[in-house]
Amino acid sequence: MHDHHDHDHGHALSNFGRTFALVTALNLGLVALKVFYGVVAHSVALLADAGHSFGDALSLVIAWGAHILAKLNPTARYTYGFRSASILAALLNGVILLVVTGAIAWEAIGRFFEQQEVAGATVMVVAALGILISGLSAWLLMKGQKADLNIRGAFLHMMADAAASLGVVVAGGLILLTGWNWLDPTTSLIISAAIVWGTWGLLREAINHSLDAVPAEIDPREVAEFLGGLPGVVSIHDLHVWAMSTTETALTCHLVMPKGCPGDEFLQKLCDELHDKFEIAHPTVQIELADTGACKLAPERVV
Repeated sequence: MHDHHDHDHGHALSNFGRTFALVTALNLGLVALKVFYGVVAHSVALLADAGHSFGDALSLVIAWGAHILAKLNPTARYTYGFRSASILAALLNGVILLVVTGAIAWEAIGRFFEQQEVAGATVMVVAALGILISGLSAWLLMKGQKADLNIRGAFLHMMADAAASLGVVVAGGLILLTGWNWLDPTTSLIISAAIVWGTWGLLREAINHSLDAVPAEIDPREVAEFLGGLPGVVSIHDLHVWAMSTTETALTCHLVMPKGCPGDEFLQKLCDELHDKFEIAHPTVQIELADTGACKLAPERVV
């Protein structure tokens, strides 16, 4: 038996198409600006910051793409629609970020041996502009970040980018005061390490989602205890919880009950509680009679 709970996941994105377009355009422009002046000013710190901004722009494109794809209707082949494309995009995003960051870190290490004079004032001005644009982007996304995880991820990226740009401003100021050009590659390595730290979490989560792992915010033991404690349930088996996309979670399970079908009211209440307690919006529940023999999927190791 199957019941589907009407939910609001994805609906929070419905009015954010223009916001995503504006924020993405702002950040892609910022990336181009940082790359140009990073080369002109001989600043790998500014290039590292550009790499961070590029990662944030990619995250915005992913969120925007998920917003568009989520509106497409399911097809005979893609029966869930295209929501899970956000998982594949996040995986690609993480790989690209690691490659770009590795190249920046390699260049920064080389600068320790062949130092070039850094235009500290230019670095400070461009990075300060980055703080302004990232802060504006975060403000535009703030309204929806509490209701939607996709928007929240983009919001946090913008906040992190503003913090990275602040680090570059500080480095540029110290170079102007001290003339220590080695501060520039040092700052770029610190920023690169921060990007790798954040990207590793993104990669791990994307890989887990692509392998249909239980989302990190859900404890499968709590779900099993909840289902096993429902009135009239003798036992449960074949329980699976996985992410349909970066914003939606699905569940399937078999409930063994002694008196057969409990009725639509039971199923509707069950779906409501799964949504409210665990943010599971796509449950599919099969009811089995306790006296009809063991289900072939009952053993824990059987899938």
